[in-house]
Amino acid sequence: MAPPFVFPSSLRDLERDTDGDGDEEPSLRPQNPIAVATLRAADLEEFVKGASFDLSDKELFCIEEQEVFDAIYSIVRDFNCLPPALKFNIVETLRSNLSVLLPNIDSLSRASMSSPSDTTPINDRIASHRNALKIYSFFLISIVLTEESAAETGTGAKVTAHGRKKNHVYAWNWEAQRGRIMSLVANSLEADLSLLFGPGGIDERYLSFVSKCTFVLCENQNVLKDEDTRNGLCRIIGANATKHQRISQISASVSHLIHKFDFTVPHLAEAVASAEKKFGDGSLAISLVREIGRADPKEYARDSVGADNVGRFLVELADRLPKLMSTNIGVLIPHFGGESYKIRNALVGVLGKLAAKAFKDVEGDSNARLRSKQAMLEILIERCRDVSAYTRSRVLQVWSELCEENSISIGLWNEVASVASGRLEDKSAIVRKSALQLLITMLQHNPFGPQLRTATFEATLEKYKEKLQGMEPSNPDKDEVANDCSPGEVIVGQDESISDSCLASSQDQNDCDATIVDITNLEQIRVLVASLEAGLRFSKCITSLMPILVQLLASSSATDVENTILLLMRCRQFQIEGSEAALRKMLPLVFSQDKSIYEAVESAFITLYTRKSPTETAKCLLDLAIDCSIGDLAALESLVSSLVSKAEISSSTVSALWDYFCFNINGVRPVQSRGALSILCMAAKSSPSILGTHLQDIIDIGFGRWAKEEPLLARTACLALQRLSDEDKGKLINTNSRVFAALQGLVTSFSIPEKIWYGAADKAISTIYTLHPAPEIFATETAKKSLSSVFSVLGTEDVSNGDETENDASLSSVSPSKLGRFLFVISHIALNHLVYIENSVRKIQKQIRKNEKSQSTTEDLQSDVSKSSEAQGINAELGLGATIDIAIESLAERAEKEIVCCSSEKNLIGHCGPFLSKLCRNLTLLQKFPDLQASAMLALCRLMIINAEFCEANLQILFTVAESAPSEIVRSNCTIALGDLAVRFPNLLEPWTEYIYARLRDPSVPVRKNAVLVISHLILNDMMKVKGYINEMTVRIEDEDERISSLAKLFFHELSKKGSNPIYNLLPDILGRLCNQHLKEETFCNIMQFLINSIKKDKQMEALVDKLCNRFAGVNDVRQWEYISYCLSQLTFTEKGVKKLIDNFKMFEHALSENSVMNHFRSVISKCKKFAKPELKVCIEEFEEKLSKVHQEKKEQEETTKNAEAHRQRIGSLDEFLATKEVSQNSENSAEEETSEVVDPSVDSSTEHMENTPECSDHTSTENFQTSPPVTESGGAGEIESTQPVRKGVSRSRAKKTRDPVSDPLVDRSTEYKENTLEHSADTSTENSQTSAPLTESGDAGEACHGQGQRKPEIPLQRTQQTVVQLDAPLAQPEDKEGDDAAVLPPSGNSIYSMPFSDDLALRSRNSGPQWCA
Repeated sequence: MAPPFVFPSSLRDLERDTDGDGDEEPSLRPQNPIAVATLRAADLEEFVKGASFDLSDKELFCIEEQEVFDAIYSIVRDFNCLPPALKFNIVETLRSNLSVLLPNIDSLSRASMSSPSDTTPINDRIASHRNALKIYSFFLISIVLTEESAAETGTGAKVTAHGRKKNHVYAWNWEAQRGRIMSLVANSLEADLSLLFGPGGIDERYLSFVSKCTFVLCENQNVLKDEDTRNGLCRIIGANATKHQRISQISASVSHLIHKFDFTVPHLAEAVASAEKKFGDGSLAISLVREIGRADPKEYARDSVGADNVGRFLVELADRLPKLMSTNIGVLIPHFGGESYKIRNALVGVLGKLAAKAFKDVEGDSNARLRSKQAMLEILIERCRDVSAYTRSRVLQVWSELCEENSISIGLWNEVASVASGRLEDKSAIVRKSALQLLITMLQHNPFGPQLRTATFEATLEKYKEKLQGMEPSNPDKDEVANDCSPGEVIVGQDESISDSCLASSQDQNDCDATIVDITNLEQIRVLVASLEAGLRFSKCITSLMPILVQLLASSSATDVENTILLLMRCRQFQIEGSEAALRKMLPLVFSQDKSIYEAVESAFITLYTRKSPTETAKCLLDLAIDCSIGDLAALESLVSSLVSKAEISSSTVSALWDYFCFNINGVRPVQSRGALSILCMAAKSSPSILGTHLQDIIDIGFGRWAKEEPLLARTACLALQRLSDEDKGKLINTNSRVFAALQGLVTSFSIPEKIWYGAADKAISTIYTLHPAPEIFATETAKKSLSSVFSVLGTEDVSNGDETENDASLSSVSPSKLGRFLFVISHIALNHLVYIENSVRKIQKQIRKNEKSQSTTEDLQSDVSKSSEAQGINAELGLGATIDIAIESLAERAEKEIVCCSSEKNLIGHCGPFLSKLCRNLTLLQKFPDLQASAMLALCRLMIINAEFCEANLQILFTVAESAPSEIVRSNCTIALGDLAVRFPNLLEPWTEYIYARLRDPSVPVRKNAVLVISHLILNDMMKVKGYINEMTVRIEDEDERISSLAKLFFHELSKKGSNPIYNLLPDILGRLCNQHLKEETFCNIMQFLINSIKKDKQMEALVDKLCNRFAGVNDVRQWEYISYCLSQLTFTEKGVKKLIDNFKMFEHALSENSVMNHFRSVISKCKKFAKPELKVCIEEFEEKLSKVHQEKKEQEETTKNAEAHRQRIGSLDEFLATKEVSQNSENSAEEETSEVVDPSVDSSTEHMENTPECSDHTSTENFQTSPPVTESGGAGEIESTQPVRKGVSRSRAKKTRDPVSDPLVDRSTEYKENTLEHSADTSTENSQTSAPLTESGDAGEACHGQGQRKPEIPLQRTQQTVVQLDAPLAQPEDKEGDDAAVLPPSGNSIYSMPFSDDLALRSRNSGPQWCA
């Protein structure tokens, strides 16, 4: 009998342990292993085949024989050296023997039971079976490990040369062999091995070896990709843990794999679930769940990868074993309080899986199941307010899954909808995306019916409530019993009558009675009423979201826009009120630069409006065109033209549109005809031939009798004529001249209402210049006809040459509305003529280039190429080629000038220019006729755009009207015209920049909005420099109108993208100007916070630290200190920025006395501590201590200053008393002596005070040195001259008192006391004032003051002038750059930073600027 086989830790350990201790039991080990790797190919093949033959020919137990064992061991040890055919041979032999051995175990069991007396042979056979099982399993698993390690290192391919000539039947397919081996090992573990290993259980070493090798293989991702191998490994894990009771070991190994290898998570979950299902024992799953639950939440916060893997494992386990997880979920709930959001996400997913799957069985207590489910759902609702956006998003996704699974009760439906509605305003984009998707899912799976109109629900609910009131019994006890049925317990889909009745109640909106289903059961009616009430609340909830969804359409996040469009489409499908109007708001998004947003809008438009029958599509499109605003029409035009080019709008739809336009369909209204023509014009933008087929219909209908019923129809017809193809335009001119008469009649007639006429006349004049071969001649006739219709009694000479009295008389006889129309016609003809000249010049230049090109081509063919190129070079040097262009340009300039110039007697527009100018200056007259003023100013602006001289002559009146016109329409038009003039004549408008910015302060919202748009357009397109008045635009960031505020923010957002962010250079100037505008503190903070957030570069932030700190040195106002410190607190600090702040401590040291300033610096320090490294953190803490110390010292100095001031006031009152007493004592002296020695009665007592008090007061009030600038402005010399006479009088007075033999002892003692006190106060305050660094530094200005003759003790005067230099230096240039800290003092002391800013002051100080007209 062979010795027993003991599993080693590895294959080669069998050799190492041969010389064991004598105490150990003998075991089967290799005695004479053969070096297979050294054998020749023939010898190797013979050796392997011999070993295989022995295994096949002999009994299964021959593996115990020492010779066979040594041979097999040698082969397995050097398995990589074998060719594929021999590998296949030996593996198949070992595997087949083991597969035969397993059934023999059952037969051995039966034999032992049949002959219990003959135990010795049976025991030997059992021992042999046990040995053979372990040996076969050991060698097969070792082969798997060897082959996998070789595959990873890449050495397995080197030995394939031995088997190239062998039969393909023995082709080596390792993946298949590996799967069979692992399945066989799993079968051996699942078999009943109690007979082989006895009541003590299977050999622990055997199980340990198999488990170890299994988990080693699980670490290889390629191994787990093979399904057979993966299933075998999962079975081994399950059998080891569950059947052989190795729960703790397997659980630890599985946990290790989960934490380290993410690809093993789903497979391990499958293994755990398979073990529970196969053996009916969930011990392994419970052990893993409890081990995860017992883990410290802080470990998951540190190991984010492990937390992610654990979370995925829990979700997978909950999906496969929902019942088991539901009974053990309690150990996981505490992790909701952990820091790892990934674990919280996983627990949310687990609760979702359990709520959907764990409570479907009818077994057990139903009330307990409902309570458990309700508790889980309440946790999910609570988690919607999680601190992590990822968790909030995950919760909403879980609710979407529950909706799809129909696992939400009607009673909870509205609560979930309310939570999702609130999350639409979440600050995180991923949460908003999940909330939108949840609402889409809830609409799609709602239990209330296919239509959710609020009115329908209200009507149906009222009917059933009435029916319920008539059926309810009068017994209150029965009512209480009936009310126990809570609507929250009605699960969607459980009661067919509920869903059917809801469906029926909303299918027909027109017939409310038909929706009432005949239900006689009282309980069903009560449940139905509850369901209808829930449906009504849901409908109102979705309806209330429309304003929020419109806001989300303007979101900067593309996912917000895309999902909002999908939700609005779903709302429109369920007929939610307001969804149609909200969908119209998506049309302007077609101009978005984000391709995904454009595609979403286009897809939604196709789904909503074009995927119908041609007639319905045409009806939808024309209705859309009728109701659209101007902006929506532009977006609709872009969409329609794009869809026509992509053939999304078919030719049959175009035919249907023509039928609507031509009134070929019954019941078509003129407004629908106009809408159809609008859509056709849009389609013609990409396919002009569409309009050519119905050209005569456009003329007949557009300018016929239908135009009187629908005035906008004529305007649309003019647009259609402009969009004709060149071929159709030529055909129209040759065959139909009536169109021009119709256009002229449209311009000169008064049949169209005035508000619509202007738009129609605009398009008609543009159409004349587009179609007519000689538009200037026809336009002249039109202008004359319009003139004759207005001034039918007067001649043109009266209009231009009459004096003012005659003009007033003529104007009094002219209708203001007719005059306004005439001025509009004249100005629009002039403007179109300008465009016509430019287009003509462009055509001429294009033709010249074309002729030159063709001429050069013919010259190349006729003459030598070198000669022609030489001639062209000479012409280029002489400038002969440019003379033609110069001549053309000069002619164009002359033609443009003659449009408005009145030098020619036949120039009608030229004669109208002076008349129009005089009319616009007559403000008293125009105030009586606001409409006339609007037309006149519009006409004036158009003529100003044409001619620079006319523009310069009338700029003053234009700005006057823009400022003072009572009509906001006139002011808006003037503001828009200023933008056009700034583009055309930038040099003329440059001196008026301040007044263009002044339009931002207009009290009218439309004027301010237009001003923001105009200035934004000019600055962003580099047509106007960003002047120092940009602070007016910053104020609009906090405008009371939300639209203006949004436009201002958009302007600064776009401005920050230009170059190196101009906002960085503008910020100091903006800060200084805003500080002097007396804004509310909240307004100022919001503006500066927005501007500072637009600066992203670290270098710019670091430079701003220097600039803002330098501003402290030049500011004395506490309010400005607060503002500057607030701006510092809003900066994003880097390590370099913190060091700069610390280095500039002397600059802001004097401002630290204020608590608000100190609070802002504390916020800066707390912000810096978050990112600081240990070394920097020490510096920050020292800086913080320094700030606190200085702040405390400043507070003490303030207190000392207050006490000194109070003491000085008391001394002053005593001086007055003593002076009065001294005067009374000296009143006996002669009048001459009094006149010569005493100038003022109070001089004797006050002069000594004047000597010491300036030094004392100035040194004492270190913090309050705001009073010094007026002293500085008066000049140093003035101070010296003013003090000298007083000092002279004091000396005489003192001499008199010395000579006086009779002196009052009280006066002498008090005077001596006063001198000592003042000297002591001056010394004390001077010592305290030395802590202010900026005040102790001396500059050039201070030295100059000493040079003017000032006494040395009067240092405060020097200090004051030093302060003025520091005040103005950083503010001399608004666009200072890095390094340009030195600045020149302005010539005058009146800086806008040293005095309150006002428009009148700025206007008076402007010598060369324009003046308002009287």
